[in-house]
Amino acid sequence: MSMTDPIADMLTRIRNGAQASHPSVDVPSSKLKVALAKVLKEEGYIEDYEVKQVGKFNVITITLKYDSKNKPVITKLVRVSKPGLKTYSKAKNLEKVLGGLGIAVISTSKGLMTDRKARKENIGGEVLCYVY
Repeated sequence: MSMTDPIADMLTRIRNGAQASHPSVDVPSSKLKVALAKVLKEEGYIEDYEVKQVGKFNVITITLKYDSKNKPVITKLVRVSKPGLKTYSKAKNLEKVLGGLGIAVISTSKGLMTDRKARKENIGGEVLCYVY
């Protein structure tokens, strides 16, 4: 069975794993998912990620991050652009997530980046998700 939205599946696995207080989650790998995991790690939302081969497929193991009270650092993951309705935005029209406390992950011609970096480089693109 083919998956229609692999990014939404990845976000749901992270959301469910954090809600259930799992130390890590496994996600089927792709270049886009690895880039998304890299952005989440750079912004401090996940502890680490590792790509490893399981059988003949690659899997990303994402180590989730918790605060001192064992609450997940990621409180909300929202998929914005869906396969049936893509959401694009110019750099000047990118809205701030939670007044700048959260991030929007943007797929640009220079790869995945946060909304802050896209605004700084004046590049628009597809708004993949909001993280806060």
